[in-house]
Amino acid sequence: SRHRIDSSTRIPSLDLKQQWLVGFLLRRHAMASLPLLRQVLVPALVLLCLSPACAARRVSVAVYYETLCPFCSGFVVNDLARIFRNGLSSNVDLRLVPFGNGRVSPDGSMSCQHGEDECQLNAIEACVISVWPDAERHFPFIYCIEHLSLTRKWGAWQSCFHETGLPSQPVIDCYNSGYGRQLELRYAAETNALQPPHKFVPWVVVNGRPLGDDYTNFEAYICNAYDGELPEACRGKHLQIAQHTRASRGHQRNPRELAIVLAFCIALWF
Repeated sequence: SRHRIDSSTRIPSLDLKQQWLVGFLLRRHAMASLPLLRQVLVPALVLLCLSPACAARRVSVAVYYETLCPFCSGFVVNDLARIFRNGLSSNVDLRLVPFGNGRVSPDGSMSCQHGEDECQLNAIEACVISVWPDAERHFPFIYCIEHLSLTRKWGAWQSCFHETGLPSQPVIDCYNSGYGRQLELRYAAETNALQPPHKFVPWVVVNGRPLGDDYTNFEAYICNAYDGELPEACRGKHLQIAQHTRASRGHQRNPRELAIVLAFCIALWF
């Protein structure tokens, strides 16, 4: 039969002397365990401080644009390119979305604000981004096309393969196979799903925050959103907005800093 506990059975209680003895033994055991706890916990916290999980997170930057828009080309060439020169790009996850103000008809056909050439170049840039997902690889090609766009020489876009040293065949295959069009349909869906909806292009979003008319000041927003030690590129007069916003929200410590402080306090306490 199943064993049952008789509710009338009482567990004998300890008298004061026995309670004191048990408490003394527990405290003595705890004190003896402190050095071991320190030896294990402090190194573990230090390792955590050095791990990628504790490192400062990259700031996400999304740029919704179209290839032949002069404002988009100007932003790419004159503003966005700057983060690749000053090193700020290493703190950024950059996402380029070449679709802009294009439209997709119910039958699946696409039209672009600046005509068929723009539809083609949108798909070409989408293929370049797909073939070389790392922004450090694909951005020079995007820059090359947008520079040609500014000078109204976009018909020579294939010269960008020579300029950047990237092979042409993977991009040509992507475009001719129709995969570039599939990418454009995805970009169209993503652009049309933006909340709030984009009002113009280029439409720049930093860590989910649309910058609106202040998009050329995007570096300030990147520096403000970055939770690690500010890189050298963030030190300058163009960061007044970032400094104002940082002051208004208070100082936020990097998780790496918090773990280091915690490890130091534990070492002193024990």
